[in-house]
Amino acid sequence: MHEKIEINTKFITLGQFIKLANILESGGMVKAFLQDEGVFVNDELEHRRGRKLYPNDIVTSQGLGSFIVTKSN
Repeated sequence: MHEKIEINTKFITLGQFIKLANILESGGMVKAFLQDEGVFVNDELEHRRGRKLYPNDIVTSQGLGSFIVTKSN
């Protein structure tokens, strides 16, 4: 089951999403984590902080969990 993370904009960048989901606390930590480990976005390995995420995109990271982007009403 995916943890739902709501956004109120058309999209959110991967770096912002990771902070919003409380996966990591700072931008520096996000940058280092993505460079070293990366996450899966819709089952594709991703290392870019600027990757745009839209509602229904799924972000998965081993050990951190699985998250789905949802649009707030």
